[in-house]
Amino acid sequence: MAFPDGLADFRSDTVTRPTPAMLEAMASAPLGDDVYHDDPTVNLLEEESAEAVGKEAAIFVPTGTMGNQLSIMFHTSPGEEILANGASHLRSIEAGAAQALSGVAFRTVERPGGQIHPEDVDDAMELAGFFPRIRLLTWENSHNLSGGRVIPFEVMEATTARARAHGLAIHTDGARIWNVVAATGIDGPAWGGLTDTIQFCFSKGLGAPVGSIVCGPADVVDEIRYLRERMGGAMRQAGVIASAARIGLAERARLEDDHVLAQKLAVGFAERFPGSIEPSAVETNLVLVDFTALGLPWDEVAGRLQSANIKVNPPLKGNWRVVTHRDVDETDVTRLLETLS
Repeated sequence: MAFPDGLADFRSDTVTRPTPAMLEAMASAPLGDDVYHDDPTVNLLEEESAEAVGKEAAIFVPTGTMGNQLSIMFHTSPGEEILANGASHLRSIEAGAAQALSGVAFRTVERPGGQIHPEDVDDAMELAGFFPRIRLLTWENSHNLSGGRVIPFEVMEATTARARAHGLAIHTDGARIWNVVAATGIDGPAWGGLTDTIQFCFSKGLGAPVGSIVCGPADVVDEIRYLRERMGGAMRQAGVIASAARIGLAERARLEDDHVLAQKLAVGFAERFPGSIEPSAVETNLVLVDFTALGLPWDEVAGRLQSANIKVNPPLKGNWRVVTHRDVDETDVTRLLETLS
């Protein structure tokens, strides 16, 4: 549904507001102290999340960045490197956290769509040890900076197998993994089976107000729980927010609606502004537009949209990301397109 104040906010799927059901659950959630691991609502969320991706255990954390960084901290030691796509979120959009907190660097692969191929692993490992030791391979699926593209299952499967043959651990930044499930029809446990640890967010497409989770083997999660304390991520009566996250997770099938809406938005851009986008490249809820094809200066676009009570982020290096989510609807998409036309 659209926001009741008439605002259409296409900046991100993080801007959603709690649904009435979430607010009710937050007000009535059974609570305990999660540092003692006795908040019943958090415990249920962790059990449900682990089961959803086929893992033994899970730990609730405040943010996706913290979930990624705790996983890196577990899998690596200072001075080592992480093999990652150069445009991955945990390398490029987490404020240098891996370098600052874990003392590790990145060996990058430059492929479109966030992909890494088996030969990339072989090439990187050929000099590992002479160059810094590589300990961890990371994935991001779906891939944010390429416009929510899905890394195909068979690519992840083949590359993960090669990485394991080289003795590497595997972590997946699955902030939007449920968009991947919705787009491919491949279930959560299948994707979870390709990785040692996986992080996903409740505050993006799932629509909860806050929170992420790390899933993995029980002994790994136990150690990450200790590291969470070190990072200041331990929470007390966290069932207040975990209750909303449980609803978002239970309703994850609705992400297909966001994908349908993103396709309508992409087709609308393609029809009105030829060359701005190829709709078939839109696989999830992120629509990446070539802003130069609009033929309009940003100041004019920003002014028009502001007057129409529409929020967007400015383009980044010519790429303009427009995001669908549970709090925009088809009327909002039409209003956005007509305001630009």
